[in-house]
Parts: sequence; C-alpha cells; structure tokens
Amino acid sequence: MSLSSSKPVETAANPLRVMVVDDSLVIRGLIARTINETNGEIQCVAMAANGQAAVERAKKGDIDVVILDIEMPVMDGITALPKLLAIDRNMVIIMASTLTTRNADISLKALAAGAKDYLPKPTTTTAGSGFEEFRADLIGKVRELGTRYRRRPALRSGVAAPLPRAEASKPATAIQLRAKSPSRPRILAIGASTGGPNALQVVLKDLGGKISVPVVITQHMPPTFTTLLAANLSRETGLQCAEAKNGDLLEPNKVYIAPGDFHMMFANSGGQTSIRLDQGPKENHCRPAVDVMLRSVVDVYKGGVLCVILTGMGQDGWLGGEEVVKAGGNVIAQDEATSVVWGMPGKTARAGICCAVKPLNAIGQEIRGMIG
Repeated sequence: MSLSSSKPVETAANPLRVMVVDDSLVIRGLIARTINETNGEIQCVAMAANGQAAVERAKKGDIDVVILDIEMPVMDGITALPKLLAIDRNMVIIMASTLTTRNADISLKALAAGAKDYLPKPTTTTAGSGFEEFRADLIGKVRELGTRYRRRPALRSGVAAPLPRAEASKPATAIQLRAKSPSRPRILAIGASTGGPNALQVVLKDLGGKISVPVVITQHMPPTFTTLLAANLSRETGLQCAEAKNGDLLEPNKVYIAPGDFHMMFANSGGQTSIRLDQGPKENHCRPAVDVMLRSVVDVYKGGVLCVILTGMGQDGWLGGEEVVKAGGNVIAQDEATSVVWGMPGKTARAGICCAVKPLNAIGQEIRGMIG
C-alpha cells in the first residue's frame, strides 16, 4: 500500500520567512510585494541592498529563504552565498539573475556551491502573462523549498550541506514497486528540474564515462542555461554532452540535452533516430517538458526505453513514465531523502510504475546493471 508523506502546512502563525537581497530598490519592492500577497503563508521579513548587509541580517537566525541577486555592490551574491550557508546550512538560497550567459554560468556555480535553485529576475517592464509566470515560479519555489528544509533540524556549520548519504536514507513513504521488464534498454531518457544540474552530474559521472546507448535529457531550464549545463556536464562526467540541435542523429555514448524553451522530440527514418525541436504549447507549465520527450521516445523505441526521473517540483514525467511502462520499458525514480524536491520523482514513485526508487548515488549503478 502506498502512503503519502505528510508535510506541515504553513499558516499566518507560522509563515515561511523570506529575505530579498537586490541592489535595485524597485526589484526588491516588487519581489517583496509578490511574496506578501500570499495571505500570510509566506512573508518578506527583511530586505538588503547587498550581500554584506544580507549576511549581517541573517545572523538574527529568523530567515528560512533568501532570494539572492548575483550582481551587487559591496558584496555580490556568489560571495555572500557561502557566508549565508555558514550561518545556517538549511537556509534555502534561490539565486535571482537576468538571463545573460555570464549570469547563467554564475547561477550554475552557485547551485554547485549550495544554492537550491534559481529564477530569472523580473525587469521593471515585466507585465501581463510574463509577470504571472514569474510570480508562480517565485511562490512555488519559495513554498516547496522552504517547507522541505524547514522540516529538518537546525544545523549550523561552516560548510554547505552535502547530499544525504545513501546508507542514511530512510524513505518516509512506502512505495509499491513493479517487476523489471525484461526488455533491453536501447535509450536512456532522464527528466529533472529543481536540483537537477547537480543530480545529473552525479548520475552521469557514475556511468563511468561510457554508455552503450544514447542518453536524452530534459532539464527544466531557460535558454542559455542549457548550453552551459551541457558544457559543464561534458567537463565533469567524461561523457560527450551537448545541447540538442534540430536534426541531430542519436548515437550511443552521447548525451543530448533539450534546449531551453524547446520541447525535444524524435523521428525515425531509414533506421536512424533524429531529434526534432518544437515550440508547441507548454506542458506542466514547462517547455521543455519531460512528458513530451517521453511520449516521443516511446513512439520510436517502444519497450526499449529506460526512464529516470530525478529531483524536481511538480509532476512532469509521471504521465510520460506511464507510457514507458505500457510500452514495456522501465522507470527509475530518485528517492525522497536525496531529492532537493520530491515532486516529480515522488509522483512517479507513488504511481506504482517504478521498478526501482534509489538514492542519487545508487542510480548510476542501477542504470549500468540494466543496460549492461
């Protein structure tokens, strides 16, 4: 029997407490107002114009989440990040930046250094549907990440919290596993969102620099970020990773990452599989979407799909995973203890479609055992 893990509901008497750090008074005010429109569930309790002021304010010990700008005078965000985590390593840091190549690179480095997520910063001209998208992104990340990390005992240390060790992982949720399909995987498809860049690095590195099938990845990220993610993964894992291009032919031992703002789909012609990029409607509020990728990869590879759903908010990948299983393939999900957010893998695991639910540092070995 499957049991849902309980999660405390934040109320006006117990709100998530947020500090907004940005050198722009207009942006600070915009983010603070957006946070304070949640009927007391989330409250902006502090604002700072630079990293140094943020570090001093954080010493009061009453901050759950920090929205941290990258470029600021006196002390920038990447310098302030480790100092904030040294005060409280369970403090959730969400980097905010404009979508430039430089800021995307810094944001990815910040994730590796302990930030939990990032979000594109609004501009003074952001309006209409663009602002609503920003608002949903901001509130969703603050709520999910803040609630998850508040549940942990307060830990104060001079270093950022490491990923939980596999041997210490105790599932809070009973999961019903299905038997592994005997179909031999001919492609590995991975979906990830919040916490995904670090998780992808662990999994791909554990493949040992070689895999006998193509690897396709949808990671929820905006444009520019996915280009840098591919370069970082190539450098860190020993695998040839690239942002996918329209018409690319899939080859074994190569990793293809869906570009930001494009769904990644596949077509089979003359015995070769090629990539087709598409800017169709968002699914699960995402483009690229994991479900789109999985439906398409099943159309081409039928039962020869091994699907892995890693850490992330929401439920993208669950319905696509069901299609993988119906076609005769297999699905693996990351466990709750090692996920930054157990949304996508949790929904998939609780659906009863997984042949394995594993700690992050055991997933690579599981993949190797199934692909051979």
